[in-house]
Amino acid sequence: MTYGASTRFGRVLTAMATAMDGNGEVDLDRTVELARWLVENGSEGLIVTGTTGEAPTLTDDEKISLWEAVAGAVSVPVIAGSGSNDTLHSVHMTKRAKEVGAAGALIVTPYYNRPPQSGLLAHFEAVAGASDLPVIIYDIPVRTGRKVESGTLMELVRRCPNVVGLKDAAGDPLATSKLMPKLPEYFEVYSGDDGLTLPLLAIGAIGVVGVATHWAALGYQAMISSFLSGDYLRAMKINQALMPSVDFESRLDAPNPIPVKVMLNVLGLEVGETRLPLGRAPEKLEKEALHVFDETNQGLGALGVGIARAKKETRG
Repeated sequence: MTYGASTRFGRVLTAMATAMDGNGEVDLDRTVELARWLVENGSEGLIVTGTTGEAPTLTDDEKISLWEAVAGAVSVPVIAGSGSNDTLHSVHMTKRAKEVGAAGALIVTPYYNRPPQSGLLAHFEAVAGASDLPVIIYDIPVRTGRKVESGTLMELVRRCPNVVGLKDAAGDPLATSKLMPKLPEYFEVYSGDDGLTLPLLAIGAIGVVGVATHWAALGYQAMISSFLSGDYLRAMKINQALMPSVDFESRLDAPNPIPVKVMLNVLGLEVGETRLPLGRAPEKLEKEALHVFDETNQGLGALGVGIARAKKETRG
C-alpha cells in the first residue's frame, strides 16, 4: 500500500471546529472560511459537528445548516456528526445529512445511557439503515461510558454493508490489532486519538481523524506517507515533532475544543469562543498556543515538513 492508494474519504481528516460570533451564535461564513483554509492546509476530508465542533451544544437546525454550508463550499468529503444517544433522533439527523449533501455520517456510541452491546448493535443498525450514506462508527468510551466490543462491530459490519469505517479512540491498540485481520478489505480504521496515530498505523489503520490537524495536517500527511513507504525512522521523528501539538489540544483546565479555538484565533481564523459549559479559555492559553505552533513548526521544518500557513502574523 502506498500513500497514493485510494481511500474512501482520505487519510488525514479533521474534526473541525465550529466558528461562533461575538454573541455565541454559529457563524456560517467564518465556518466556511475555516473549512476552505483546512483543505488548503492539508485536510483531505472534514468531520462537521463532531465533539470538536461542539455538537452537544448545537441545535438540529444549526447542525443541518453547517453540513449544508460546508459541503457546498469544499471539494473534499464532508462527514456529518449526526449521531447522538437517542436512536430515533440519530436516524432523523442522518437522513437530513444525506439530504443536504454530506458524503458520510460519523455515528458516536450512545453516551450516558450506557446501553448493553445488544443495544449498541440495534442502535447502529437502525442508523445505518436510515440512508445509504457510508457510516463511520465512533468508539470513544472515555466520553461515552461504553466501548463497542469487537464482536459487536463485526456483527454490525456483517449486517450493514454501508458501515465502512471506525474512528478508534478507545485507547486499546491491542484489541484493535486483534480485530484488524477479521475486518473486510473495504473497512477502514482511523485513529481517533492524535497521539496514537503512529501505533495504530503499525497495526493497520489507514489514517487519522484529527484535532491537531487543524494546524498540523501536513505533518500528519508526511508521517503517514513516510510510514507507508517504509521510512519508519522518519515517521517516528515526525511523530515526535507533533507531540507538542498533541499535548496542547486537550488538558484538564482547557478540554478540547477550547485549545483548538484559541490556536485558530491566534492564527487569524476568528472562530470565537466555545459555548458553555466549556466557556472561556484560560488567559495563559493564547501565549501557549503561540509557543506550541512555533515549536511544532520548527520541529517539522527541521525534517523538511510544512505546517499550516497562518492567516495573520503570529508573535510569541
